[in-house]
Amino acid sequence: MAGAVGSIGTILPRRCVWLNRGRGAQCAMRPLVFQPATMLRIAASASTSSPTEEISQIQIQQDLELDAKTEQRAAKLACPICYYPLVKKSDKSSSSIYGPLLKCDRCKKDYQNNGTYLDLTVAASSGEYTESMPVATELFRSPLVSFLYERGWRQNFVWAGFPGPKKEFEMAKEYLNPTIGGTIVDASCGSGLFSRLFVRSGMFSQVIALDFSENMLRQCSEFVEKENIPNENLVLVRADISRLPFPSGSIDAVHAGAALHCWPSPASAVAEISRVLRPGGVFVATTFIADVVPPAVPVLRFTRQYFAQFTSNTIYVSETELEDLCSACGLVGFTCVRNGFFVMISATKPS
Repeated sequence: MAGAVGSIGTILPRRCVWLNRGRGAQCAMRPLVFQPATMLRIAASASTSSPTEEISQIQIQQDLELDAKTEQRAAKLACPICYYPLVKKSDKSSSSIYGPLLKCDRCKKDYQNNGTYLDLTVAASSGEYTESMPVATELFRSPLVSFLYERGWRQNFVWAGFPGPKKEFEMAKEYLNPTIGGTIVDASCGSGLFSRLFVRSGMFSQVIALDFSENMLRQCSEFVEKENIPNENLVLVRADISRLPFPSGSIDAVHAGAALHCWPSPASAVAEISRVLRPGGVFVATTFIADVVPPAVPVLRFTRQYFAQFTSNTIYVSETELEDLCSACGLVGFTCVRNGFFVMISATKPS
């Protein structure tokens, strides 16, 4: 899909679990012994509670549960600079589950939620500093291409053997079954074509639609609103595919639809995907493969480095090449499905 630079709330493991890890032996619990007088006082207190007080206690409990849920969701997001878990920096009146700001306590940096997506790029909130981006990256950041992506652009992939989003989604589900109920990142999500399908499926407790293109994420948000898709478990994140804003081992699955060839450094991107996947986590991706035209393969091998330099796109010429890429990045169990120039690959993080 849309290219991502170096080519998005869910969710740190709960902070209390991190802080208390390994201290269980020191936290032995002693039984509480209530004296009769104490029990009478408790009973009297309960019996004299007014309806207003009981409603207040229920509200407090609901607030605590909501805060815990919000904290859990924010915990899977990390600073793209140091990978330290981000924490919410906002008041309860915010309409967003993440609030207007997230902060990194280690880097002392804030990350902005503009109401549509969280900007978790390294250069987020920078003033004067800018970088020149590869041609493909800038192409997908343009408002025109973002608008056209689901209005004709993606449909043209049928010439290459892509079976279409719905069929591709059904194929991906076969690989993703072991991760049902977890968190999935739809990397280089573009206009959210697959992100929305994942949300509708109810397969995952959290769907993170991630792309570097601001306009693609805006299109995704518009489609979500237009199609009345529940967004309680969906979060849009702007991020660099080669600098994913998640703690190591925190993500159950990563999906990248028609994106692998758009990444300026596929090795860096797949290495990052391997880093954030939990043991047993699954990576599924689709891309183009050129070996269906055997006479062209030697020429493509020779010329693709120049093609990549000018376009930042990668030409893949064999299944073995893709398998080596996954293996070099620490993923195992490589499989693939072919149809013309279309290939869907899958690999797993070792348990």
